[in-house]
Amino acid sequence: MTEQGPFANWPHLGSPQESVSRPPVAERELDPMSSRNNALENFLGGSPISVATRLFFVSLVVGALLMWLELRPMDVLRGVQAFFDRIYQLGFGAVRELASYVLAGAVFVVPAWFVLRLLNVTGRGR
Repeated sequence: MTEQGPFANWPHLGSPQESVSRPPVAERELDPMSSRNNALENFLGGSPISVATRLFFVSLVVGALLMWLELRPMDVLRGVQAFFDRIYQLGFGAVRELASYVLAGAVFVVPAWFVLRLLNVTGRGR
């Protein structure tokens, strides 16, 4: 073997002009803040500002609909409280009432979810 060593003819171990320009491992690692931002954006489904904007407008539309139906936020909260009070007071009968609530909600939620999933699948093909 030559004085340069057994790996002297390998192309990526040549002189700096010949080597592939890749930064060292420490420089290639992502900035911890950017990885946190990516994780947050992945969790939220977009940048925090765009998600907050979308939530604002959806809340505005849903709030207008609820006000049109004359459902005030305190009425909804009182209804939730009354629901849990009835469950507590009914004991084992609450399981039956809870199941009927779940089934009644599922009649609307499951088809809506299915349609949204179908739209999402067809939207990815674009």
